[in-house]
Amino acid sequence: MGMLDGKVAIVTGGGQGVGQGIALALAAEGARVAVTGRTLSKLENTAALIAERGSEALPVECNVKDGDSLKAMVDQVVAHFGGLHILVNNAQEVPLGTLLDVDEDKFEAGWQSGPLAVHRLMTLCYPHLKGDGSIVNLASAAGKRWDMTGYGAYAAVKEAIRALTRAAACEWGQDNIRANAILPHARSPGLDWWINNNPEEAEEFFSTIPMRRVGECEEDIGRFVALLCSEGSAYVNGQSIGLDGGQALIG
Repeated sequence: MGMLDGKVAIVTGGGQGVGQGIALALAAEGARVAVTGRTLSKLENTAALIAERGSEALPVECNVKDGDSLKAMVDQVVAHFGGLHILVNNAQEVPLGTLLDVDEDKFEAGWQSGPLAVHRLMTLCYPHLKGDGSIVNLASAAGKRWDMTGYGAYAAVKEAIRALTRAAACEWGQDNIRANAILPHARSPGLDWWINNNPEEAEEFFSTIPMRRVGECEEDIGRFVALLCSEGSAYVNGQSIGLDGGQALIG
């Protein structure tokens, strides 16, 4: 018996990295999982890994920056599985650069794929989550950096997601929908790219993590999300939780 037997989950950006790790962990605890993203081959790979864990997966191509695409995806998932209990908003385009240099189109894409997509998906899923729902939104400790140089735009969109999460927790708690945000450090393709392109900054960054390592996508991040969506966390609502080896002080 898994903690999430009988549950249905949507995980955006489930084709790789943190999203894939979360999808695998949810499936390992018995959830049936819809994995969404822009590249069907990656989603099908995640679905195959979920099948190996003895659960059912549905790969769905979806563009989180397109409201119609999001609606069609939610409708397809609910029609296929007959309900919905868990929403994980993971997909996000990352706008990096100093305030004078950040590309405006990338900043706009960060807003569309981040706060706007999170708001759209939460409201689209709300009718299905009522009564027994859990939302987990991925934020970032970028907003808690000691030096924000180059991370202002990224932190802005992620902090907006935290605000929306808190609002959902307060407004929908009476409907038995919980909403929480996690702020993870995880060994994802995006982090690997950053390490390779910023080796000196990365070395300094890792030295500030008390545990001296980043988390594994499934074992450290995914398993916590599974617990957060389970009855074992039934009174956890409206929180921002750092999954970062103790680096950031979240307030």
